[in-house]
Amino acid sequence: MASRPKQAEPRPQPRLMLFTPVVSDPVTFAGILADALDAADVAAVVLRLATDDERSLINRIKALAPACQQRNVALLIDGHADLVARGGADGAHLTGVETFGAALERLKPERIVGCGGLATRHDAMLAAEQGADYVMFGEPDAHGFRSDFAQVQERVTWWAEVFEAPCVAYAASLGEVAPLVAAGADFVALDEWALSDETIRAAASALRLPERAA
Repeated sequence: MASRPKQAEPRPQPRLMLFTPVVSDPVTFAGILADALDAADVAAVVLRLATDDERSLINRIKALAPACQQRNVALLIDGHADLVARGGADGAHLTGVETFGAALERLKPERIVGCGGLATRHDAMLAAEQGADYVMFGEPDAHGFRSDFAQVQERVTWWAEVFEAPCVAYAASLGEVAPLVAAGADFVALDEWALSDETIRAAASALRLPERAA
């Protein structure tokens, strides 16, 4: 895992990542998603899928992929590493180092593989060493619990100062976007609260801090 050189170039301006709600009706959601992606620059969408049979899940991925890929937005599947290629997605967002490690051989090097659910600094470093395309800090766990925001900021700052691998910081509200950018996030992840045109535009505006630190 590469550390940041002492005379590193300034990091690029950060971009948005968008988590969808749990999707069971892709036809209805496709229009909502397209409108959000047209409203602001989004680097990637993480698709959450409602529980169903395998064929239905693949069909949902295929139904939503064009809304992303026609706009040069990467479509990542939340979990379900085995369905990524079959559904035509660009990669997967996986929770936990063990789950991430188990999916690498299936997905790399053709697909994007990101890792969240990183409880410790060691977990984040391990994911990066194994080849994560990004590490994520601050997202809620399966029970909705999230670390204190100050702790999330501290973890993002530590990562940005030390490591080259991209860092995604999860914002639970619009007010968290600018502080996470200031902490050094390369991407800021938004949840379904940001799906309105007005909100996602406001989030994109909050990314634009002058003078990103190296």
